[in-house]
Amino acid sequence: MGMMNAGTAVGAVAAPPLIALTLAHLSWRWVFFLAGAVGLVWTLWWVRDYQPAASHPRLSPGERQELAEVLAPKVESGAKIRWIDLFRYPQVSGLVFAKFLSDAAWYFYIFWLPKYLYDVHHFDTKQVGYFAWIPYASAGVGSLLGGWFSSRLIQRGFSLNMSRKIALGVSAGVMPSILLVMHSPVELVIVLFSIAFAGQQSWSTLVMTLPSDLVPSNVVGSFAGLVGFGGAMGGIVFGLVVGLLLDHGFGYGPVFACVSVLHLIGFCVILLTIRVVGPIDFKPKAARFIAA
Repeated sequence: MGMMNAGTAVGAVAAPPLIALTLAHLSWRWVFFLAGAVGLVWTLWWVRDYQPAASHPRLSPGERQELAEVLAPKVESGAKIRWIDLFRYPQVSGLVFAKFLSDAAWYFYIFWLPKYLYDVHHFDTKQVGYFAWIPYASAGVGSLLGGWFSSRLIQRGFSLNMSRKIALGVSAGVMPSILLVMHSPVELVIVLFSIAFAGQQSWSTLVMTLPSDLVPSNVVGSFAGLVGFGGAMGGIVFGLVVGLLLDHGFGYGPVFACVSVLHLIGFCVILLTIRVVGPIDFKPKAARFIAA
């Protein structure tokens, strides 16, 4: 998961200098044309080359069998769990709400960083292109470190529960450093944003890993989708809040005060709702599920 999450940072690292280069030689419309073209090329590659594990031509019969055993649903009696029923479990609703909080901060960072550099430090487009990629590169590093650290703790003998929660706590613990942004020179501002980006993506890697720790494989997609939905809603809501605060003259101070604690609150929510990281027992509520 850390490697996949780090992949999102690659495009974010490449985008600012490429956008600046495009604007220097072409019109702003070409930014959208080229971005759309890259997406279409990727889609064609995906349709051609992606194959399910059971029929992938590059896997041996033995490897296919091993993957089939790993990916086999673990729900007994062929029960089908509706995604809406997942909200009845505090582990699910708690993780969705924690993602709502943390991604409220994340969407603020990724959408408002260029504007903050424009408004407060008077960066122009070229300067943003030169420097704005650094926090996104740190986000990729954070993705790898979060997954590695949790796995390393497990290898050292820590339980799954402690490994995930220690890594999440460390990730959330670095986020309040963003409060120093308002009183720092621009060089330190880039460093502080880089720390926040790394902490956020370390956190995100671990949060998106938790569904596979908590539910059977045939429910992971629904659970992960709900968690992603919670994060998107957090971004929408907090984006509106940020706009209102700035429009009414409050400045960036209250905004950074809010984002500095959202991950810590989300971590507390996880501690309260997920007492032990491990498979959720669906049996007591089996009668509420629709038979497959």
